[in-house]
Amino acid sequence: MSPISKLAVAAAIMAGSTAYLAYLGASTSWRYYLLVDECVHSRDKFIGQRLRVSGRVARQSLALSTDRSVVSFVLRGQQSAISVSCKGPLPDNLAEDMDVVVEGTVDEHGLLRGDKVLTRCASKYETRDGSLATGR
Repeated sequence: MSPISKLAVAAAIMAGSTAYLAYLGASTSWRYYLLVDECVHSRDKFIGQRLRVSGRVARQSLALSTDRSVVSFVLRGQQSAISVSCKGPLPDNLAEDMDVVVEGTVDEHGLLRGDKVLTRCASKYETRDGSLATGR
């Protein structure tokens, strides 16, 4: 086999490996998050899968442990709600009636078992006059 042929085969293998790894990485993150209503509506489809769910922490549902390592609350959407239990480091500004994204898995009982809570700060997206920036 000539040196050029060997280089061509090696380049093809590297390109194929890179494309496959890129596909694996992208296939799990095509969608940044699901809305609560989407998650609840198709709950059986998502059982055991790693996902992110976006919603609002329901009022009077937030229960934090004293060391802030465990939290439970109800995450509500437009028409549905899902119970959340999360262990791990929590954001300092976690509060009721706040938009959050929870990363975790849904169990067979419909509980979202999270390992990360991300707060969404609407003030980051407001213009100086107080209206929301649309990005257009």
